[in-house]
Amino acid sequence: MSEALDSALAPVRSGNTFEETVQRLLRVVRLGLVPIGGKLPAERELAERLQISRVTLREALKVLQDAGLLEVRRGRYGGAFVVGSPAPARPDADGAELRRRAETLGGDRLEDVLRFREVLEVGAAELCAAARPRGADAERLRDCLAATAAAGLADYRAADTRLHLAVAELSGSPSVAARYAEVRATVNELLDCIPLLPPNLAHSERQHALLVGALLDGDREAARSVARDHVDGTAALLRGFLS
Repeated sequence: MSEALDSALAPVRSGNTFEETVQRLLRVVRLGLVPIGGKLPAERELAERLQISRVTLREALKVLQDAGLLEVRRGRYGGAFVVGSPAPARPDADGAELRRRAETLGGDRLEDVLRFREVLEVGAAELCAAARPRGADAERLRDCLAATAAAGLADYRAADTRLHLAVAELSGSPSVAARYAEVRATVNELLDCIPLLPPNLAHSERQHALLVGALLDGDREAARSVARDHVDGTAALLRGFLS
């Protein structure tokens, strides 16, 4: 799980240190990178990853504890434990909540997010295939693929996110992986507004299997093609519910 956290917990760079720290921690919870009942890395490790002071980190952890998302326990077996997640949108067939969230993004921001995701996913897939994962990296992809195939509706989004984040991280570019974690959090907020459709999930799983196969074979063109088809399907689904 620590590998999946690397991109979501990229160092804080702006002058809004406290706000960005809260955002990073929320992203970890929202993406399901630490499950409910799971424990975040220790304070010292978190502060080092985020490159912030432990005072700022503790203030951010307290905000999420007050919000009911974390429980901070002290002592030898203490730490910050995930006890909840941001309330998901209630999926609705008429797309009302999706439209509200899309409008909140403002202007053409939705199309920008969808295009940026395509650029990141397709590029990451090609780079990952070029590296042709072996050993532990290949096993990680196989494990993520098995997890999405076995996931129920309640767990599918988190498992799907971990698979795609693994591809981004195995692209060899920490910048690509960090930006993908950001854009995926936004996309997930939108996807939470529409129902999970079994035929769509079955199709996604076939694409996941083709993608992982292409990555392990080192087939860059196939990886690009499958990745583009996959993100195009998600974009079409979102646009359909918005129309």
